[in-house]
Amino acid sequence: MGRGEITDKAWAQIEPPLSPMGQRGGRWREHRQVINAMSWKLRTGSPWRDLPERYGPGGTSHGVGEEDGP
Repeated sequence: MGRGEITDKAWAQIEPPLSPMGQRGGRWREHRQVINAMSWKLRTGSPWRDLPERYGPGGTSHGVGEEDGP
């Protein structure tokens, strides 16, 4: 777990209400990985194209309305 990423204790509270993986027309990246990517983006202010590889491709986590896409 990297600096600023969701702890196991916090994840235990966040995970239950999320939709099961892959239920909406395709394979999703793990929810925790996507949330950590969004947290990194907000914390650093960096563009999605600079997203560290551990979070997967920037397009997977890319938010609606962002102008600095992957």
